[in-house]
Amino acid sequence: MENSNNAMNLLDRFNRWLQESITIKLFSIGFLILILMIPLSWIDDLIYERQARSGEVLAEVTSKWSAYQSVCGPVIVLPYKVTEVFKETGKEPKVVEYVKKAFLLPEELNISGKVEPQVLHRGIYEAAVYEAGLDVEASWIAPDLQSMNIEGKVLWNEAYLVFGISDLRGISENPSLKYGEQLLVTEPSNELGFKYNGTMSNGLVAKLNWNDETNFNQPFSIQLNFKGSNGLDFIPVGKTTSVNVSGPWANPSFNGEFLPASRSITDEGFTAEWKVLHFNRPFTQQWVEENKDLAGADFGVELLIPVEQYQKSMRTSKYGILIILLTFVSLFLVEISQKIKIHPFQYLLMGAALIVYYTLLLSLSEQVGYNGSYLISSVATVALLTLYSVSFLKSKKLVGLFSGLLVVFYGFIYIIIIQQDFSLLTGSIGLFIVVSALMYLTRRISWYREVV
Repeated sequence: MENSNNAMNLLDRFNRWLQESITIKLFSIGFLILILMIPLSWIDDLIYERQARSGEVLAEVTSKWSAYQSVCGPVIVLPYKVTEVFKETGKEPKVVEYVKKAFLLPEELNISGKVEPQVLHRGIYEAAVYEAGLDVEASWIAPDLQSMNIEGKVLWNEAYLVFGISDLRGISENPSLKYGEQLLVTEPSNELGFKYNGTMSNGLVAKLNWNDETNFNQPFSIQLNFKGSNGLDFIPVGKTTSVNVSGPWANPSFNGEFLPASRSITDEGFTAEWKVLHFNRPFTQQWVEENKDLAGADFGVELLIPVEQYQKSMRTSKYGILIILLTFVSLFLVEISQKIKIHPFQYLLMGAALIVYYTLLLSLSEQVGYNGSYLISSVATVALLTLYSVSFLKSKKLVGLFSGLLVVFYGFIYIIIIQQDFSLLTGSIGLFIVVSALMYLTRRISWYREVV
C-alpha cells in the first residue's frame, strides 16, 4: 500500500513538473510556432493565387479592348531584282531571277501625341486602357544604292512604305497617311519584313507609286488614332527620333531602354519628351535582309494603376512568424514574471487569430486598399487578442501592457512595409532593439527554477 502511494506521489510530482517546467513550456511554445507556420505558408499561396487571378482578369479585359501597343515606323521598302547564274557540270548555265528587299529608315522622325486614359472595371479589378492620337512626321534622303549593291536593280514602281503597330484591332479611324502631297491608301499586313517588340510584325502598308529615286526628298506624315491598354512603346527608327507624349494620368511609369530627356508629372497628368540618336540603338539605318529584329531600343510610358496591395500583403506575411514569436515571448515572460499560467491551447487560439489577420488584410485590401485594410485588420486583431487576454491576465495593467505591445508590433511592421530604401535598415535596428530589450528583461530570471 505504501509503495503504491509512493508511486502515485512520484507520478503526481512528475506531472506537476511537466506542467511547471520552463524548459517544457518553451518546447511546447516552440512546437506551437512550428505548427502555426503551416497555415502561415498557406497565406502566401493564397496571396499568389489572388494576384494571379487579378492578372488573368486584367488580361481578359484588355484583350477585348486592345493590347499594349508598340509603334514602329515608318520604313520605306525597295524591292530589287537579283540575278544568279547556277552552273552544273555537263549542263547549260541556269539563270535564276528573283526579288529581294531593301529597308530604309528615315533621317528625321518626330512623333507627338496624347493619350486619353480611362479605367475599365471587372468586379473588384481595374484595368487602364486609353485612346491615343499620334501625329508622325518623317523625312528621308536619297540612299546610297551603290553601297548596298542594288544600283540599277530597284523596282521603283513596286516601292512601298510600312508603319508598324502591334495590335491592328486598336485602330479606331482610317489613318491619314501622306507622302509629299500624295494621300496614300493603307492596307493591314501581318508581315512587314522585320520584327519589333519580340515577334511582332504587324502594321500598315501603302504603295508609293514611284517612278525613280527623285521622290525621296518628299516629307511623310500620318495621323493615327488607335486604342490600347496599359501602355505605349516606340521604336526609334529615325536617325534622330524625337517623341513627345502627354496625357491626363497621374501615375505614369517610363520604361524601356531610354528615359525621357524631360518630363513633368502632376496630379492632372504628365508630359514626357524623348530624343534618341542612331548611335544609341542596336540596328543600322538601312539593310537588305528580311526578318531583321529591331528590338532592344524601345521606350515608352506605362499607365500604372496602383495595385500594390498584393506585393505589400506578401511582404507583410513574411513577418507573420516574427509577430507570432514576439507575441508568444511576451506572454511567456508574463507567465514567469507574474506567476500566471497560460494553457498551450490559449497560445494556439491567439496564434490562429494572428494568422487569420493576414486573410483579413488581403481580402480588405482588395476593397479599400492596403493602408485602410492594414488599419482595420490591425485594430480588429489587437482588440480581439486584448479582450481574450482578460480571461487569463487578471490585471488591467497587464492587459494594457499586452495590448500596447501588439500595437507597437503592428506599427513597427507597417513602418518597415512603407519604407522602400530604408526598410532593411529600419527592420535591423528594430530587431536589435527587441533582442536587447529581451536580454535586459530576462537578465534576472533563474532558468533552472520551476514556474509556479
